[in-house]
Amino acid sequence: MVKIILKKGRDESLKRFHPWVFSGAVQEIKGQPEEGEVVEVYSREGVFLAYGHYQIGSISVRVLGFGDDRPADFWRSRLEAAYSLRKAVGLTDSDDTDAYRLVHGEGDNLPGLVVDYYNGTAVIQAHSVGMYRSRERIASALRNLYGNNLVAVYDKSSGTAPFKAIENLNDGYLWQSSAVSAGDSCDGVLKKGETVISEHGNRFIVDWENGQKTGFFLDQRENRELVKKYSSGRRVLNLFCYTGGFSIYALSGGAVSVDSVDSSRKAVDLLERNILLNFGPEDHRHSSYCEDAIDFMKNSESGKYDLIVVDPPAFAKHRGALDTALKAYRRLNEAAIEKVASGGIIFTYSCSQVVDRNAFALAVFSAAAKCGRKVRILQRLMQPADHPVNIYHPEGEYLKGLVIYVE
Repeated sequence: MVKIILKKGRDESLKRFHPWVFSGAVQEIKGQPEEGEVVEVYSREGVFLAYGHYQIGSISVRVLGFGDDRPADFWRSRLEAAYSLRKAVGLTDSDDTDAYRLVHGEGDNLPGLVVDYYNGTAVIQAHSVGMYRSRERIASALRNLYGNNLVAVYDKSSGTAPFKAIENLNDGYLWQSSAVSAGDSCDGVLKKGETVISEHGNRFIVDWENGQKTGFFLDQRENRELVKKYSSGRRVLNLFCYTGGFSIYALSGGAVSVDSVDSSRKAVDLLERNILLNFGPEDHRHSSYCEDAIDFMKNSESGKYDLIVVDPPAFAKHRGALDTALKAYRRLNEAAIEKVASGGIIFTYSCSQVVDRNAFALAVFSAAAKCGRKVRILQRLMQPADHPVNIYHPEGEYLKGLVIYVE
């Protein structure tokens, strides 16, 4: 293998099992590695430390294993370990859901890889060239892992940053069962590339071909259930609603009314299909709006809503955008705090990895202070167990949330 030699003293993070080697720590590269190739990493003194996928960029190596951690059948071993974690937390044989995240990058010792399982379909998203080049082997290991419980493996890796240098990148099926064709119609409900998943008694159409990320935001599963708990008798506003996860939970929890807002017409269309799937055409408590969330808030009447969900997309994808992101979080939460009814509750989130929980809480505090209203924190929220955080990689804790009460 190609050898990566680190600068003197730059091996401490690997000794603490951090899974990244930054380009600034590299002293020498012995060989000419291609992007995505597996390379070995050594200290300046020649001590073997780790092996991983090489990539051009700020992160030179994403570590797959340290020292002698080299299982004979790597993909089978790592995917079985990931599956065992989901089994231990009750997701693989759950009566509550048939969808969960099987692989969460560094949290499952597979940096650069995401695999979501949707009622028989595994959707892969590679965030590194190494994982992209390994996708066929990953698909094969998934088939062995799930057996007859798998009907398709779909690659949804296009559009991610590491693939700018790869030409003709197209999403598509890595495998489909000959017995069951993914996307078969289900009483006229489904289109090609869709399935229906169940979650805490609610049903959702997942479109892995055209939807955002892998098709659905599984990381808000437990937080959606919490919204349901607080929704009875309340007038609810769901901002950045996507395909209606929080909206459907609020309605099933007994909300008087739910208004859902998203700037994507495709998302709103799928939201409305999900409303029909769960409640039928006779339930008139729900209204959807294809609008910008901030503009909608500006034009909404103060006190109209008793519960507001603020779940925006990542405002900062790198540290250079941190200040701009924090200003956006302050502005958005200020509008929500200003408009929510007296005695109202706000669920507010950040999924920006570079915004830590303290910075996010400070942004919400600043918004509350500017509004001059009394605000108390009821709960602090994070991602669920199928999105685990590697204890040696605290950056993996990306989802932060607050439940606040506004007098």
